[in-house]
Amino acid sequence: MDIEQFREYCLSLPAVTEECPFGPDTLVFKVKSKMFALCSISEFGRVNLKCDPEKAIELREEYSQITGAYHMNKKHWNSVDVLDLKNSFIEDLIIHSYDLVKLGLTKKEKSEIELGN
Repeated sequence: MDIEQFREYCLSLPAVTEECPFGPDTLVFKVKSKMFALCSISEFGRVNLKCDPEKAIELREEYSQITGAYHMNKKHWNSVDVLDLKNSFIEDLIIHSYDLVKLGLTKKEKSEIELGN
């Protein structure tokens, strides 16, 4: 998966926005202002994705391409080498991250997503 495929997939999800709050090189994807994915623009190859803590451990044990995310809470965030894994698997990890963040939204925010706002 390259950066354009990653970006397009993230932006295809409902209510997702992109921004660079940590500087011009770090691209961040949010659902209703809550971050679910980020990556370096200039050195694309790894992305950080939110993950259920138990699933995070399982993934790290099974895949050498998945580690605790650098500069993030390693209990809840994985760093994923997107150049060495199948796009469909990466898309599943992105959806998992998105869904986790969406679960934590308020009822109003969830309703806005359902209505397309």
